[in-house]
Amino acid sequence: MKSLKSLASVLKEAVLIGSPETEIVSMSSDSRKISPGSLFIALPGHRVDGAFFAKKAIEAGAVAVLTERKLEIPSSQIIVPDVHKAMEVIVPYFYDYPGKALRIIGITGTNGKTTTSFLIHHLLQEAGKKSGLIGTICSKFGNQEIISSNTTPDVADLQKLLYEMVKGGLSHVVMEVSSHALALGRVAGCEFDVGVFTNLTQDHLDFHRTFEEYQEAKLRLFSSLGENGCKSNKRAVINRDDEQWKSFAENSEVPVWTYGYQIGSDFFVRSAEISQEGTEISLSMPDGELTLRSTLVGDFNVSNILAAIAAVRSEGLSWDVIESGLASFSGVPGRFQQISNNPRLPLVVVDYAHTPDGLKNVLLTARKLVKEKLVVVFGCGGDRDRLKRPLMGAIGAELADEVILTSDNPRNEEPEAILQDILVAWDDCIKKPMVISDREQAIRKAIEVAEPGDVVLISGKGHETYQILKDEVIHFDDREVAEKALEEKYGIV
Repeated sequence: MKSLKSLASVLKEAVLIGSPETEIVSMSSDSRKISPGSLFIALPGHRVDGAFFAKKAIEAGAVAVLTERKLEIPSSQIIVPDVHKAMEVIVPYFYDYPGKALRIIGITGTNGKTTTSFLIHHLLQEAGKKSGLIGTICSKFGNQEIISSNTTPDVADLQKLLYEMVKGGLSHVVMEVSSHALALGRVAGCEFDVGVFTNLTQDHLDFHRTFEEYQEAKLRLFSSLGENGCKSNKRAVINRDDEQWKSFAENSEVPVWTYGYQIGSDFFVRSAEISQEGTEISLSMPDGELTLRSTLVGDFNVSNILAAIAAVRSEGLSWDVIESGLASFSGVPGRFQQISNNPRLPLVVVDYAHTPDGLKNVLLTARKLVKEKLVVVFGCGGDRDRLKRPLMGAIGAELADEVILTSDNPRNEEPEAILQDILVAWDDCIKKPMVISDREQAIRKAIEVAEPGDVVLISGKGHETYQILKDEVIHFDDREVAEKALEEKYGIV
């Protein structure tokens, strides 16, 4: 707990209204998460002003509000010029800076963050480290697993989570760090010890406006590695196969390790044998050569594996632990997840790929496994970057034998309008894709037209168990639909 007086003292130009000795036991910017004794952070938003929910927060037990203007409410208030900047200062202070007490490994990039983070977390645990995980699918520590709503939580939720991890005796946390989080200051108060860059391709231009702004947001993780730190032994791990790798290396003020297929990489892929059962990788590294085996499939997963290896080597893990941990890692939900691998059935794979580069990577991997034809089912999310839609359509047209376009998460857009944006890619093509707006029917159709020896790739939603249709969120799981369709057609999965 901290008093309002103590909290106000760390904020510039703060005006305190009410009792300075009021004790704060928790804080949140979400009025639905307020409990007795809380400080409610009234964030101004693009659509809704958080101050509008101040009375609701007080009714739920908030004893004070952090705000940019005096509110007519029966509660203490801390008034500041900028609530966003104040939040970045006050929340880490309130939780006693947990982001400086843990070893934090941050992974950023367009694709590969989730698999890389899950793998690093698994390897740390194999080495006997008490590790936590924060990312797109969930946050995990101890016996707790919390389903995620954002890749990186906001400042209040993140600092509280890190605080709980410190209390739980954890030594490490592996965190997916999104471009939104870096641009919006969600990771304020976090001192990263290892920064991992996976790749940079087009995404989130609805938020960042330009590719350069998107890149600049990602670069902040690496430029911050050497700033005002209280911990030693820091490292930047960078994908040398990516065109932008030099920018990330040059923005790092700590030692850099590179990885990839490019000659000169510190962790260099000499060869990679990929099959439906997994991958065998022959590596050259700063301290020798090694052959490793993994159940993960695909060149993109070879890259994820190298990123994870370099990150944990920087934390001192032995090759024995890495070798055994890699072999025992079973994969990530919704990331090139094989629903069927029975030779009497088509191979059905569910993946989260929702960017042009992500779709290209999984299609190229699926192409290596296909014996007959490759069928892909995908769409694009609504209220998101529209420029990538025809790009994804062109990739599907080029790399798949059969394409079925369908809805992803339409959100507030009409599904048919999104599909028309994707269909532009086929303007000059004789063979057109099937268009089935209903996602369940699209998946069923793909499995209906597929035969043993074919590969069916269902892309875009991966681990998600919902679909967003305007203001309605319905249960929807690509894996469940695919399993049911296979069972109905073949009697087995």
